[in-house]
Amino acid sequence: MNVVVYGATGNSGKEIVKELLRRGHKVTAVARKVDSIKAEQGVTAKADDLSDVTSIAAIVTGADAVVSAYAPPMDTTEAIVGVTEREIAAVKKAGAKRLLVVGGAGLLEVAPGVTLIKSGHLPAEYLPIATAHENALAVLRKSDINWTYLSPGAYFAPGERTGKFRLGTKELISDAKGESKISFADYAIALVDEIEKPAHERASFAVGY
Repeated sequence: MNVVVYGATGNSGKEIVKELLRRGHKVTAVARKVDSIKAEQGVTAKADDLSDVTSIAAIVTGADAVVSAYAPPMDTTEAIVGVTEREIAAVKKAGAKRLLVVGGAGLLEVAPGVTLIKSGHLPAEYLPIATAHENALAVLRKSDINWTYLSPGAYFAPGERTGKFRLGTKELISDAKGESKISFADYAIALVDEIEKPAHERASFAVGY
């Protein structure tokens, strides 16, 4: 498959590119600066800052799937909403088949009807980015494209590629100790699994240990 990955130099983006290549897919790796993207077989690097629908559409034309691993600046977290709107417009304009978005954990439920954002347990410094992700998902839900939104565990960090994780729908996934986490590498496995065998089209889901 031909897959475009935006945010290809970020924490999750790098692992998603690796996982796609591991499985033999062709990747267009897109970032604001592409100097750090390795020149290797199966990868085409392209620079773009997600500011223009026409430019995005030109890059994603012909893609079997588009992945957005975009992470907004911490001082302007709501930028992710505008980026999502432009990605939707570009995917539609280009006729790309799917948009898969690396999401946030704050909008997942920790109790029936109670999201992590509303629970009061999320540290204040994470509220802006969590709320921005929630607003971006609302934009996706209102769109008419084929989208998928994958939320990680609350602790989303470097770690092993184990291939052992659980999937869910709207609940925050936690282990027996009550810890909610997933490595970037295992998250990438779950996302690429979804690209290869769609099970959550026009839907959000979650991954964690």
